[in-house]
Amino acid sequence: MKYLNAAELLPEHLLKEIQTYVDGEILYIPKISSKKEWGAANGSRIFYQERNKEIRRLFQSGFSIDTLAEQYGLASTTIKKIVYG
Repeated sequence: MKYLNAAELLPEHLLKEIQTYVDGEILYIPKISSKKEWGAANGSRIFYQERNKEIRRLFQSGFSIDTLAEQYGLASTTIKKIVYG
């Protein structure tokens, strides 16, 4: 990450306003680009949403927590979080 001198980049009125909050300190300004939510880029979010929906449906159909945990290779506590959460 490259440091830039704000006095060389910003209009004077904006620089003075920022200095009222951060005077002489290093300030990180994040990029404008919108950050995607977890799993949005590779489709894993949809995969887990669909899996969890199926687990809830099976639980409501009468499958036990232990059966679902074994079937999906998850801990019983994870299945409980999915069906009760």
